[in-house]
Parts: sequence; structure tokens; C-alpha cells
Amino acid sequence: MDYVGVGSVGLIAIISTFIGAVMTLQIAFQLVSDFIPKTIIGSVNRDSSILELSPTISAIVLAGKIGSAISSEIGSMRVTEQIDALEIMGINAPGYLILPKIISGITMVPMLVIISMFLSITGGYIGGSISGAVTPAEYLQGITTDFNPYTIVVALVKAFVFGFIITSVPAYEGFYVRGGALEVSMASTRAVVISCISILVCDYLVTQLLL
Repeated sequence: MDYVGVGSVGLIAIISTFIGAVMTLQIAFQLVSDFIPKTIIGSVNRDSSILELSPTISAIVLAGKIGSAISSEIGSMRVTEQIDALEIMGINAPGYLILPKIISGITMVPMLVIISMFLSITGGYIGGSISGAVTPAEYLQGITTDFNPYTIVVALVKAFVFGFIITSVPAYEGFYVRGGALEVSMASTRAVVISCISILVCDYLVTQLLL
């Protein structure tokens, strides 16, 4: 939990803040009509951050950071016969090595997504204020108007599913790797690729089911 959650807060904070700021500038750039109030910038940025950007972008970044580490760690243990030694001693290797990682994924990733939501919306506020694309009062009015709390539920369901994918897929790839250092590196790369594709597919399925 410390590695997955606390160790990833800094990375998630930087990415979320800048994505929120960039989103505000892009939305403001696309608002070419004077009949559309600028408060819509805050509303669009809020809903985009909560429903899509924070869960999905955070999950893809974490798949690269955490997934490769999990796959390499377990894969190295497999090729150096440490897992075989655990099984000879009567220890349930998957329960001992994989289960704690999955539990940390499904508990800490939703927390990271909540942090990402807050910082993404805050980044939009900062970016809009500095650039002059939207005034602070208009942005705050936008993010507080017509807010639907159900969007938070959808985002957390996505985060729970993504957390399971980020930890289970790399653990599987590492656990069943055979060979040496080259095979471990290939399994690590394969784990990240499969995790990212699975995240995008599940993102679509969860959105289709809940919205």
C-alpha cells in the first residue's frame, strides 16, 4: 500500500494538475460563441476530470509504474527459483506474493483517483486564472452548478476495476514467466501493454453499464 499509494501521490499530483490546467485552456479555446457563458468551462472540466481523465489517465500511468515493477519482481523470483522454494516449504505462493498486491491495488487506486479529481479541478482553476481564459468566480460557479454526485460513484467503480487490473495482470505475467532476464523483461513489457488495453476496454464497458 505504501508503494502503490503513497509512492505514487507525487506523480499523480503533477500529471493531474497540468491535465486540469490544459483542459481549461482547450475548452476556453473552443468556446467561440459569445452566447455560451464562460461558467461552462468549469462544468465541462469538472465532469471530464471526474468521469474520464482522472480514473483512466491515472490508471494508465500507474500501469506503467506499478505494473512493470510487480511483473519484474515476481518474474525475477520465478527465474531464480525463489517461488519454487516457497512452494517446497508449503507456503501458498500466490496468496503470499500476489494477494497483498491486489488488495493494495483495489484500495489505494480509488484513493489516488480521488486525489487526482481534486487536483485536476484545482489545476483548471489555477490555469484559467493565470491565463485569463476564465475568471476565478466564473470557474467556481461552473464547478458548483448542476453537479451530479453519481459521477463520483462511476469514477470510483472504474478506479476499483482498474486497480484490480493494474496488479493482477502483471502478477500473472511475472508468476508464469519461464527463462531468464530476457524473458522477465519481455513479460514486464507484455504486462504493461495488456494492462493498458484492458483498462481502456473496461473503461468503455463500465461507462456503458453505468451511464
